[in-house]
Amino acid sequence: MIIETQAQTKITFDISFTEPQAHYVDVKMEVSAVNNEYLEIKMPVWTPGSYLIREFARNVEGFTASDENGIILSSTKTTKNTWKIHTSKSKKVKINYRVYAFEISVRTSFVDMSHAFLSPTSIFMYVTGQLKQPATITIHPIAAWTQISTGLETLQGKVNTFYAPNFDILFDSPIEIGTQDIFEFAAAGVKHEVAMYGGGNYDKERLKRDMTKIVEEETAVFDVNPNKRYVFIVHNYNTAGGGLEHLNSTVLGMSRNNYTDEIGYTNFLSLVAHEYFHLWNVKRIRPFALGPFDYDNENYTTNLWIAEGFTAYYDNLMIRRTGFYSFEKYLEVLSADINVIENQPGNRVQPVSEASFDAWIKAYRPNENSRNSTISYYDKGSMIALVLDLEILNATQGKKGLDDVMKALYNEYYIKKNRGYTDAEFKLIAEQVAGTPLDTIYNDYVNDTKQINFAKYFNYVGLQLVDDLATKTTPYLGTTSVVKDGKMIITAIARGSAAWTDGLNVNDEIIGIDENRVNDLDKMIATKKVGQKITFLINRDGLLKNIDVTLIRNPTVKFRLVPSESANETAIALRKKWLKL
Repeated sequence: MIIETQAQTKITFDISFTEPQAHYVDVKMEVSAVNNEYLEIKMPVWTPGSYLIREFARNVEGFTASDENGIILSSTKTTKNTWKIHTSKSKKVKINYRVYAFEISVRTSFVDMSHAFLSPTSIFMYVTGQLKQPATITIHPIAAWTQISTGLETLQGKVNTFYAPNFDILFDSPIEIGTQDIFEFAAAGVKHEVAMYGGGNYDKERLKRDMTKIVEEETAVFDVNPNKRYVFIVHNYNTAGGGLEHLNSTVLGMSRNNYTDEIGYTNFLSLVAHEYFHLWNVKRIRPFALGPFDYDNENYTTNLWIAEGFTAYYDNLMIRRTGFYSFEKYLEVLSADINVIENQPGNRVQPVSEASFDAWIKAYRPNENSRNSTISYYDKGSMIALVLDLEILNATQGKKGLDDVMKALYNEYYIKKNRGYTDAEFKLIAEQVAGTPLDTIYNDYVNDTKQINFAKYFNYVGLQLVDDLATKTTPYLGTTSVVKDGKMIITAIARGSAAWTDGLNVNDEIIGIDENRVNDLDKMIATKKVGQKITFLINRDGLLKNIDVTLIRNPTVKFRLVPSESANETAIALRKKWLKL
């Protein structure tokens, strides 16, 4: 049995890069004031904000432990991410290990000769039971690297040395080391640093102006910005995207030459808005299960549709409120978001609360059937945020909206109670703001898979959905295919489609239809009629088969959100309130 280390334990890290060209980080961890016969050291298996067990310990090499005199101590790996060290009554234990870091993403570490990006949960180990202990981190860059960007505070009087008051903050503070281009701006009383790695055709002054607008618009929702300093780490690659939120920083991916493309640039601003909104929603307003974290296991919650979905709603809403989207463009964006969920068969199979809970095993591990069986808690959650916003606006005659729910959650559960909210507590706050029960939204759209009654909610603000495909009778097979080595291979089949019902399979090679060779499947299907029976010649695992398929009408919708000609003055006033028109 391992006895936990006493509270006075002191922990320091020394980070260097002896072989950056080979993508290695060298870590020296020193634990002082050890009072036990054994010391247990762990590496996290996941990183907050990205709900997948990533097994960071798989990249660890050369783990050794020694006492203050350099005498090697016996150590044993006891689980996939745990090392047990026999201290031999030493008061100081020195641990050495290396981490291979060569995975480009916003959530994983990467090192080469151009820079080092340290995603902390994949680099730093911790003493079992001592997550509340502070730590100091000293970084030794290679000669070519001149900049370090991180949300961690610097330790006064020390060169390249940083301080974390506890390991939750250390694990929430990514570090960029290299020659990144750094510029700053002040917004909402907060100093913001932007660290650009990888070059790009960005305009610093334009970014300063536009990012300032986003920061101040989002701060206005909550009337307070909880940071004194915030860091944007932006990785500019040939093709990149995505982001990951942190307590006082974020990591963003961007295609380096997309800043002069208006669509690409606006999408980047939407990403900025998304990750910055997490400063409140998730990092401070959080589901009860998401903090304090268990870094050994999955942390389950049914509320990622709030944590991520609401943030996805607000990112584009903020782009509208700041004027980067016109009214017409915002309606296009909303229409596209609605079409995504309405055209995904899994939307009728998996409730969004279940999608949240199963993120760990489904969201980051899609397969050929995922569209048929799952829904994104980002996409569906953002639509529930939309209908909640409109329901509250209507119920309060425009006096309140979803902003008031978010502000109330922040004050009640972060400021007053300093803990996460439960599902019931979130619903209660929302109903208190709305002044009316929200059972229909919860029962039908959150915990069930009933189709959202968009017409009802958009009518509140004088808008209507028009389906441009409503009168079309296009034949539909329901397959996705690729041509590989000259062979047409089915890669996905839509639930309820003709292919699904009549027995075509993923991995079937399509050779012919009605005794004709197939070169362009979509074009050939388009020449057929709804209700027509066609015969496929396929190769399935080396066996030739004939399969009859009866084509159905294409069920795809293409909604377009437009102002209603019958909208009254009340609805138009609510619309202006909602979108700050």
